[in-house]
Amino acid sequence: MWQDKLKEIIYILEHSDVNEIDLTFFGRRFRVVKSVPATVQGQPAASSVSVSSSGSDDTASDTKETVSGIEVLSPMPGTFYRATSPEDNSFVQVGDSVKTGDTLCIIEAMKIMNEIESEESGVVRKILVEDAQPVEYNQPLFIIDPNG
Repeated sequence: MWQDKLKEIIYILEHSDVNEIDLTFFGRRFRVVKSVPATVQGQPAASSVSVSSSGSDDTASDTKETVSGIEVLSPMPGTFYRATSPEDNSFVQVGDSVKTGDTLCIIEAMKIMNEIESEESGVVRKILVEDAQPVEYNQPLFIIDPNG
């Protein structure tokens, strides 16, 4: 069953402008990368796809500072953006107070910009994702302290 899903993902990757997909399903992590070799004498290059998988999610072993609060999770896979454009100010910064319904970020999924709103009022204690980075479903994006 997961092989069919993986084949679908590879097909989508080959027929899109996306170069890499990293996802976890059925307890396995899959990373699908499309590499495009250099063009030869003006001829378009054929792309190749490589897939790697591991039995469990990779976890970083570096020290993490403890921040209390509620994690805001990504409702979908996509690309995380802190502002509507690179020239605009970020929706929120660490230390900003937010109310329920305030826009925290945008996640672009399949060329659609989805505004992610706060479900809690509080203070933004930490932003866990860098701008323009891919995110996965249920990946923590922010930590909001409702007591702040």
